[in-house]
Parts: sequence; C-alpha cells; structure tokens
Amino acid sequence: ICTTLRSAGVRVAPSTYYANKARTPSARACRDAVIGPALQTLWEDNYRVYGARKLWKAAQRAGHDIGRDQVARHMRAAGITGVRRGKRVRTTKPDPAAARHPDLVGRD
Repeated sequence: ICTTLRSAGVRVAPSTYYANKARTPSARACRDAVIGPALQTLWEDNYRVYGARKLWKAAQRAGHDIGRDQVARHMRAAGITGVRRGKRVRTTKPDPAAARHPDLVGRD
C-alpha cells in the first residue's frame, strides 16, 4: 500500500500506515455505528417525512440520548432529508377582460 501511495505522490511512512490500521475505532465511530441504523429506522417508520428536529424528538422518545446536531449530521451522512411544504397552487386565473368593480371610494 505504501508503494502504491508513494507512486501516486502521497508521502506516508509505513509506521504511520500500520499504526492507523491497527488503531481501534473511536468512541464516536462506535456510537455512530449503533445510532445511524436506529435513526434510519425511525425516519422510515415515520413515512420518511421527518426532518432533523422531529427525528431528534422521536429518537428521544425512543430512549436514545442524542443531540439535535448529531441527528442532523447522521441525516446528512445517510443522505436523508425531511419533506418540505411546497408553494400554494393558484387554481383560478383572473380574466383581464372582465369588468372591474366601480371605485366607490373615489381614489386617484
């Protein structure tokens, strides 16, 4: 691996590579491996409409001790988003040739 990286122009000492390979996962990585699928399941159980705030509240109700920003980070990593409301559809268009109501106030 070190020779391949070296040929690509990346300078990595072999001791650094093997030290990184032998290192145990961090506490955050271990927690992410557990909480990520749980959040995905919660999101799918709620019809895939929850955003970070509602998913955070649902996770708290389910007994997970997690912060809102962590939920947002997991959602970004998993590529899941909440549903946004669309713009209101205008179904009636006024007729420009129709007669207007008279100006009873006498505006300019």
